[in-house]
Amino acid sequence: MTFGLLVLHVWGFVLPALAMALFMPWAGRWVMGTGPRTMRLRVIVHAVSGVLVLVAGLWLHGQDGKMSTYIALVLVAATLEWLMHRGWARN
Repeated sequence: MTFGLLVLHVWGFVLPALAMALFMPWAGRWVMGTGPRTMRLRVIVHAVSGVLVLVAGLWLHGQDGKMSTYIALVLVAATLEWLMHRGWARN
């Protein structure tokens, strides 16, 4: 495998996590309004946690692209967004 192909494979692996990291802060703002955390911090938290979820899914299943891993990615992202918006304190 050449270096270019390796970069392409890694990019394809982390792309769902990065897409969710860009999407979730805007979705959280739309659903729950502005929160106490900055958008930059929320994007970084989502990106790191999303990549960790994908790596855990790869380690657990032995292959990437399993639907259960993507479901876990969405659930973790939604839970983190709720936590960063302090959803339990909202009326």
